[in-house]
Amino acid sequence: MNASANAVTRRNFIRLAALTPLAAATSSYAQTPVKRAGGPMLKPTLNAYSFLEMLNDNIADASTGIDLFGVCDFCAKHDIEAVDLTGYFFPGYPKVPADSYVNRMKRYTLDRGIVISGTGVRNDFAVADKTVRDAGVQLTKEWIEAAARLGAPVIRVFAGPQQPIKDWQTASGNAQREDVEKWMADSLRACAEHGEKFGVIVAVQNHGDFLSTGPEHLSLLKRVDHPWCGPLVDTGKYFTDDPYADIAMMVPHAVNWQIKETLGSSLKSPPTDFKKLAKIIHDGGYRGFLPIETLAMGRKDYDPFVAVEKVLIAMREAVDSLK
Repeated sequence: MNASANAVTRRNFIRLAALTPLAAATSSYAQTPVKRAGGPMLKPTLNAYSFLEMLNDNIADASTGIDLFGVCDFCAKHDIEAVDLTGYFFPGYPKVPADSYVNRMKRYTLDRGIVISGTGVRNDFAVADKTVRDAGVQLTKEWIEAAARLGAPVIRVFAGPQQPIKDWQTASGNAQREDVEKWMADSLRACAEHGEKFGVIVAVQNHGDFLSTGPEHLSLLKRVDHPWCGPLVDTGKYFTDDPYADIAMMVPHAVNWQIKETLGSSLKSPPTDFKKLAKIIHDGGYRGFLPIETLAMGRKDYDPFVAVEKVLIAMREAVDSLK
């Protein structure tokens, strides 16, 4: 990352380093940045989760809401090049989709000129109960194979929720955060090893849970220490005094994204400065898709068709301003 584009001052790096006891290790143990070629190229796309409520309505009653094929039609209408199809919305989740459904989806996206950029599962690798973690690994492995069948190069997973330290200690002796990070990394490494076999990258999302800062994100990835495991950067889930600094720290390592409307989990959070965000991502050398994920955030009048298009226009304008 060059100096002019870093957009993170030395003071911000010092601040980031102080955010967590693990940060001291982060600066020397951060995973190797992704080797990219051809210069920055930013392509705003879509994460299907933006249509959460309508997709869930459709699962409950096929005559209502929207299904994943309808989401693909939305992408075609708005010239969106790729879509991240969250696993929850496939028929029968958590079971993997049938070959007939996968084949239909592959043909459907091909005919509309879009690609499937990723998918994702629910898991919890922060829980003290190893049987729960092992079940999450097995689920992820099954969906890695489904992702490969879909042609999706990335599968999103969670680290897991931050537990009260007393819960970890009760379940696992005298467990501390570093111990939890170790068992979490073991689970992620097992997933990444399977991902390598099928050509699917395991992308760990910062979800404001166990991972809520850039140093925490990098620290976990270093402990995983596998080339097929990288960060999914959620721009709305770094809960620090300067989330842009955390985002900039992660750009060289990013394998997937969720571009949010706000720098937080509610409408009271600061709105995203899309031009500033695009410049940070561009200047960090990223090349690839930038899935947009809008959320209701308590809005009774939330309309994903409107919300996604608004962010899409803002991101496209921000990217165009850099050319």
